[in-house]
Amino acid sequence: MTTLRRLGLLAPLAAFSLAGCGLNSVPTAEENVNAKWGDLQSEYQRRSDLIPNLVNTVKGAAQQEKSVLVEVTEARAGANRIQLSPGDLSDPAKVGAFNDAQNRITLSLQRLQEAYPELKTNQNFLTLQSQIEGTENSILVARRDYNEAVQGYNTRIRTFPDAVGAKIFYGAKPKVPFEAAAAAQNAPTVNFNAQ
Repeated sequence: MTTLRRLGLLAPLAAFSLAGCGLNSVPTAEENVNAKWGDLQSEYQRRSDLIPNLVNTVKGAAQQEKSVLVEVTEARAGANRIQLSPGDLSDPAKVGAFNDAQNRITLSLQRLQEAYPELKTNQNFLTLQSQIEGTENSILVARRDYNEAVQGYNTRIRTFPDAVGAKIFYGAKPKVPFEAAAAAQNAPTVNFNAQ
């Protein structure tokens, strides 16, 4: 009975010792690192999905506005090319050409006036700038959270008593903190030049 009693007393002591050796805390810390890495990757994916679409939206709006303004400018230039002298007032073809040129300006100006409430390039650029800044800030926070999780994990597997369980039970190796340098981690270049 004394042997069973001793084993009965040793079992809780052994369990307590194992718990103090990182049996649960090491995998918990490792899962935290993995989750923070997933969050960081999610932010990169968000940036990869969002920014090119925003840039294309801004480019499209700018192109639409440009076409309206180009139309007005071309109509005005065309009307200025047609000169009508007092002697031409009896020529129906010349008077008709002059009227057509003036009508093109009027139609272009009406189109500009109708489109004016929707001419929002400046606001679109400001929105794009805000979204880029917000996205980069989210990535910065995710990087920081990941590095803090790595630091916590690496500290846990290197300090006593968790270091014992980390090496014996898990063969734990230190995680690598985020270091910006790889091409995949670079922010996309915003380029408004039409290609």
